[in-house]
Amino acid sequence: MDAKTFLRNHIAEIVEIDEDTFEEVFTFFKPKQVKRKELLIRGGETVLQEYFVVKGCLKTFCHDEHGREHIVQFALESWWVSDFPAHASQARATMCVEALEPCEVLELTYEAREEICRKWHSMEYFFRKKSNAGYVALQKRILSLLQNSAQEKYDLLLTQYPQLFQRVSKTLIAAYLGVSRETLSRLGKHDK
Repeated sequence: MDAKTFLRNHIAEIVEIDEDTFEEVFTFFKPKQVKRKELLIRGGETVLQEYFVVKGCLKTFCHDEHGREHIVQFALESWWVSDFPAHASQARATMCVEALEPCEVLELTYEAREEICRKWHSMEYFFRKKSNAGYVALQKRILSLLQNSAQEKYDLLLTQYPQLFQRVSKTLIAAYLGVSRETLSRLGKHDK
């Protein structure tokens, strides 16, 4: 499925949009091919865009003062990715976004999204619903990190996103869960 159809179907899951409107909305998006290990967002740079993932897998991450990587989000097909706090205020990124495999994304600038929302109420509703869903998912992730054991976090991730375990290294999954690679190996022995 091409990027345009993929986005059209994604929007149609939430709002009805006629073909002429969609054609105009699509002109605000910029298709982009991303190489494995390419950074879409670098820490310290002003964040003016967000990305809709058509194909591939990306990660949003930061490093602490000891150089340890902390993964905030993986983004698979039909997910949106950015450093959202920086994007919302068009500030400097505190996180990076990197492709874990060759990716195809649709880039949407902050100004373009604002223009889309001004012109079409249905698209403003779409973006509000997507933002709310992202906020809910983030709160659930924070609660899981605070309340669940390492095994429970592992099991939850495996249940919700089994495809991640086929596409992402165990080292990255360990960083996402906040456990060591050795701990992750022990956790994984339980699902055989």
